[in-house]
Amino acid sequence: MGSKVWIEAAINGPWGKARQPGIPTSTKDIIADGVASAKAGAAIVHLHVYDEATGQQKDDWQLYAAAIEGIRAQCDAIIYPTIPIAGSSYANGAMKSAAERYEHLEELAKRGLVEWGVVDPGSCNFARFSDVAKLVPGFVYQNPDDHFLEGMRICAGYSINPSYAIYEPGFTRMGAASANAMMKVPTPIYRFMFAEEFTFGFPPKPNHLDAHLGLLREVAGGYPWMIAGLGVDIRPLIPAAVEREGHVRVGLEDMPWGASQSNRELVEEAVQIIRKAGGEPASAPEVRNAMKAADGLHKRGKAIG
Repeated sequence: MGSKVWIEAAINGPWGKARQPGIPTSTKDIIADGVASAKAGAAIVHLHVYDEATGQQKDDWQLYAAAIEGIRAQCDAIIYPTIPIAGSSYANGAMKSAAERYEHLEELAKRGLVEWGVVDPGSCNFARFSDVAKLVPGFVYQNPDDHFLEGMRICAGYSINPSYAIYEPGFTRMGAASANAMMKVPTPIYRFMFAEEFTFGFPPKPNHLDAHLGLLREVAGGYPWMIAGLGVDIRPLIPAAVEREGHVRVGLEDMPWGASQSNRELVEEAVQIIRKAGGEPASAPEVRNAMKAADGLHKRGKAIG
């Protein structure tokens, strides 16, 4: 049997149906998509919740709780929420205080409803190439240090694994330095964010994955990592990730806008690609066990892997 590969399904994102028509936005549809993705092979489900009246993201802990509990009632998966996208016009992204921005995560953590949490160690310019061609400005996805540290505080206090979105190399350096300084924080997951439609980061090519991995080994040792992205079809990079003993995120949040596949279909295809590359999809208990082992090494200050 090949190495165990974690599959995360990012089922909707902040885009709304106007940009990505196939995403689930109602609580009922989010639950159905989360369950379908988990049953297809995803051990991890990442979701955004929506105000059904406006069709925009609304980071209300009660909406998240309803979606998480609905998925949990039908299958076993690691389910985790996003955070307000400070700076974005996509999802009511007016800047809030650090406490306000992470309030829903702490409320969910108090109730034992989250195992992972989005904690992004840096800010990043978001622009689409199609807009750049027309000289239309994008926006800055804002994660000031006090916001990042508030997320890390919650992770330390409730034993939640931080899921770092690594949009640029400096995110890896900041994330590693902070995790080393805060040993009570469980092991982070480094999620390398590739892009085709956006201008940030790297395009999805194996040599660029190797650049991410070289820096990660240098500053953090062998911590868990996965390939992901926005405005990108990550599937061609999956064999390279499996070969390098990494993990995979797929889903309509990450796909180019207007994608025709469903989340279930994207997970099913990821399973096939992983197996063809010599890996085997991990179950949610297997991911939890791997993270517990990583946490033990992290707390002793040792590299993993």
